[in-house]
Amino acid sequence: MLQYKVIEIFTSEKAHWRGEQLQASVVQAVNEMKVAARCIVTRGIEGSYENGEIATGRLEVLSYNMPVHITIIVPAAELDKILPRVEAMVSEGIVAVRDVEVVYHKTRQALIPGNTRVRDIMTAAPKRVGLTTPVSEVAKLLLSSDFTGLPVVDDQDHPVGVISQEDLIYKAELPLRIGLLAQAERQKADTILDSLKPRPAKEIMSQPAVIIEQDRMVTEAAELMLKKKVKRLPVVDDSGKLIGIVSRLDIFRASTTECPNWCAFQAQGVAVHGWRFVSDIMRRDTVTVFPDTPVEEIIHTIDCNDIQRVCVVDKEGYFKGLISDRDLLIAFSERHPGAWEYFARKIPFTERGKMDKELKNLLKARTAAEVMNTQVVTVLEDTPIEEAMTIMLEKAFKRLPVLDPEGRFKGMISRESLLRTIFAR
Repeated sequence: MLQYKVIEIFTSEKAHWRGEQLQASVVQAVNEMKVAARCIVTRGIEGSYENGEIATGRLEVLSYNMPVHITIIVPAAELDKILPRVEAMVSEGIVAVRDVEVVYHKTRQALIPGNTRVRDIMTAAPKRVGLTTPVSEVAKLLLSSDFTGLPVVDDQDHPVGVISQEDLIYKAELPLRIGLLAQAERQKADTILDSLKPRPAKEIMSQPAVIIEQDRMVTEAAELMLKKKVKRLPVVDDSGKLIGIVSRLDIFRASTTECPNWCAFQAQGVAVHGWRFVSDIMRRDTVTVFPDTPVEEIIHTIDCNDIQRVCVVDKEGYFKGLISDRDLLIAFSERHPGAWEYFARKIPFTERGKMDKELKNLLKARTAAEVMNTQVVTVLEDTPIEEAMTIMLEKAFKRLPVLDPEGRFKGMISRESLLRTIFAR
């Protein structure tokens, strides 16, 4: 649901602002503020006022001061910009504000409604860490969250860097990605986190922080993410203080809930280069394995290619399933008590088996067909891109396998490819 506010003004035809009827002045003011708001004015057929006056359209008691109802619906983040100005204009009437949950906000002329700004879709009051926060505390904070990156701020709360999951893995030697670590028993996870070198956040953060101001347009945020190759942006106010985070997921959510159809992309002037279907943007050089591929070889493939998953296909290329590092961990943790330690050690996958002969033999004996996940959501090559984006948002997927009509594996699409396709100009 999108969080919006409704401003209602109950006034009359006699109400004016600087020589103009109030309703016309309010509509003009909202339009000039350049926010993603809609304003509606309705004229009542009957009503009454506090002073006892009756307003009616009946001929026998005809009134010339009919009630007027002005409704403004606006993203919640924009309320503080609009409300003070409206309050100053209304010298006669009642002004009310209420919350409303918007299912979607569609427009015929844009991918995202015009004047939608970063502050309208960002996650407000995000978690953050300081320059001297221990790396272990950073990892624990991420472990208890639904995101994989944290802004690092100075003493004035200005973002100076960002710590991502990649920073923790490659700079702080975290042996497992956060998602896998979350699968562990709490005691095991704490043991791994406590074993990280006692380094402060400032030593592993990516810097400088790529930030964006809250008043910038959402399309600008998407373009900045693509240009700088980042997944999220700290959002700052006019003084440079951190007030929010906007991520790729926030932009996808805004796009899928607010975008009516693909034709709207072109109406906004977004260069889609004729791309409309999944086949136009998928990555075709995705790593695959066969059903009889030993698990030991799959682990080696995942490690050498720095990936988190591989697709399983038969000799004819038909898709059979998907294997992720999470699938491997779950499968072997149930059958071998040393599996968790095997996956969590700070040494390459290819060297770990030497330290446990029994587990090494088990890895050789089991095949992709035995550990793969066959309940996988896939899309066809001719699936519209906006439909694939909706699926990925609803299911919280970062990637989707792409098949042809006969079920042969053709490639993968990712969040990055979607963002690049939709917002690249």
